[in-house]
Amino acid sequence: MYIYFVLSSILVLCPSVFHHIFISNSLLKPISIVKSQLHRNCSTVVKPADLNITDNDTWCDWAPFDQNNYQSLFGYLDNSFLVAYAIGMFISGIFGERLPLRYYLSFGMLMSGLFTCLFGLGFYLNIHSLGYYAFIQVMNGLMQTTGWPAVVACVGNWFGKGKRGFIMGVWNSHTSVGNILGSLIAGVYVSSAWGMSFIVPGLIIASTGILCFFFLVEKPEDVSCTPPQHHVSQNRNIYHLNRSATRQLELIQVCSSTGFHGVLCLSQGVVEFSLCLLFAKLVSYTFLYWLPLYISNVAHFKAKEAGDMSTLFDVGGIVGGIMAGLVSDYTGGRATTCCVMLLGAAPMLFLYNYIGQRSLGTTIGMLLLCGGLVNGPYALITTAVSADLGTHESLRGNSRALSTVTAIIDGTGSIGAALGPLLAGIISPTGWNNVFYMLISADVLACLVRNITLFNDITIHFTLSGGYKILLL
Repeated sequence: MYIYFVLSSILVLCPSVFHHIFISNSLLKPISIVKSQLHRNCSTVVKPADLNITDNDTWCDWAPFDQNNYQSLFGYLDNSFLVAYAIGMFISGIFGERLPLRYYLSFGMLMSGLFTCLFGLGFYLNIHSLGYYAFIQVMNGLMQTTGWPAVVACVGNWFGKGKRGFIMGVWNSHTSVGNILGSLIAGVYVSSAWGMSFIVPGLIIASTGILCFFFLVEKPEDVSCTPPQHHVSQNRNIYHLNRSATRQLELIQVCSSTGFHGVLCLSQGVVEFSLCLLFAKLVSYTFLYWLPLYISNVAHFKAKEAGDMSTLFDVGGIVGGIMAGLVSDYTGGRATTCCVMLLGAAPMLFLYNYIGQRSLGTTIGMLLLCGGLVNGPYALITTAVSADLGTHESLRGNSRALSTVTAIIDGTGSIGAALGPLLAGIISPTGWNNVFYMLISADVLACLVRNITLFNDITIHFTLSGGYKILLL
């Protein structure tokens, strides 16, 4: 039975990992890599002998990104995807509660692959319409909202709360792995035929959608395995909740079991973590979309080299996500772990901007460190925290509600993901220093939002020996 459980766990984990690996690289990373190819410094590019040039400054650029406001156009293009993703996420959670997750996830992956390929076909069809690329971005954003609520719900169904932070921290590394693969795949084609930077990932994600359809196992019960324990037993004698915490639990029990109203009844956790994720995701997605261009402009790397260097930020994110989950499991303090890492990220971002390009070793070290501190809280909130709240006892064991909780938290966070690249596109013409000041402010705000009601998260547990300890949940 143990071997059967392990094999069944692999069946649920592998398709969901493949899903987000290629969701991550299908459009997000390629477009960040391709930006530096769509608008280049044409004075450094060798002119073909048979080319009739009418404008020496923009002959090598891809219209409509050959204009002086190209950074703003990139920002609009990013936000076409991100705004659609943020809006669609709230709707996606509702569908995720009511539809079989295997079918829902497979459909989303196939459609994401289709629209990603259509973006790349713009290169071969010689399409220069901003409206075309913006439309593809919107549709891809809507299709990709099928992913995160579904995969978090699946994994949350398989693992209980005890070691959820560590397990989901390891599992969530697939987002950073996807970003790394996306950068490497896009980098192979960016200088020769940037359309393939989208078509290849699009074909891969469509293929893994088929894999997901045939092999994804939604719940342990589907393969006759015992479901995990999501809640701490009420009969334990080792700890006793104090009177205020008991009253709080009694109030929470009036929540309904499904829908937005039911999960928002847990507003003490859902709302605060949602707002915290809004600012944390603002920082993370600004790096996701703009880091290769920043490295190219400041360190004067070529497009492929800048893309390869930017993957170090994601490598740091893998370690940061795992460490955040491990520490939060050990201390029992999800919120505290997030706040400490967010506060540490602020000065590191400042240092990276000022000394990060002095040497290759400094650049590598700062990218790894910043990636861990920025993506650690983001990973923890979108996985373990969402699963904890989605399987809260007040939801009366309704595992489908986990999809809605995840959608609310990640949907709110996606608003920040949309704002970050947009603000970067608007601010970057005034200087990269101002972009980093914006990112540092967002990190501090993320911590402050979570700390406004942090005193409500303090629960005092009295041991049988009369001692006590304070846990920040």
